[in-house]
Amino acid sequence: MGDISQNWLILRNGGHEIGLFQGLFERNSLTFNPGWDSDAQKFDTFTDVRELERQLKVQGKEFMSGAGKFCGNGSRRRPILVDQHV
Repeated sequence: MGDISQNWLILRNGGHEIGLFQGLFERNSLTFNPGWDSDAQKFDTFTDVRELERQLKVQGKEFMSGAGKFCGNGSRRRPILVDQHV
């Protein structure tokens, strides 16, 4: 799945997936897509990213930016992108 001419591919092996996006992000990142199944189809119910952010903040996790904003502040920590399409 993907488009090599646009520099992105999704590779699948069993229940595992890896997305390759050349030039889209400044650094290597982990991504999560709540609301989508492994075929990019919308779940009937899922936890919205803003709720996930709230829950993590209650646990004391720090964010480089809030839900809906790209984060890339040059930190040495690996960015985690929670990417909600629905």
